[in-house]
Amino acid sequence: MVMLAVIAVVLMVTVSGLMLASAALASHRARAAADLGALAAAGVLVRGEASAAACQCAARVTSANHGELRSCTTLGSEVRLSVAVRASVKGLGVAIARSRAGPGP
Repeated sequence: MVMLAVIAVVLMVTVSGLMLASAALASHRARAAADLGALAAAGVLVRGEASAAACQCAARVTSANHGELRSCTTLGSEVRLSVAVRASVKGLGVAIARSRAGPGP
């Protein structure tokens, strides 16, 4: 009986660790996708292209990094993005990250 309890505890700790790792991975992916998408979109804006082209570029980059572009706003040559990445374990939801890129002040 004690052995079954030990096995159950080890199993619960393992599953909890896997869920935590999945959530952390989704968070890191969301931040990376948001940062890369914002940098790509800012590059498009600096070249003088339209805001729509910058947001399309950001959408392509975030999608290539397993993210979904939730919002894209531009102001001059600055861009702000919101990106969501779904956790690989069902039921954990999505990680959302925001990023800003553009020339300094």
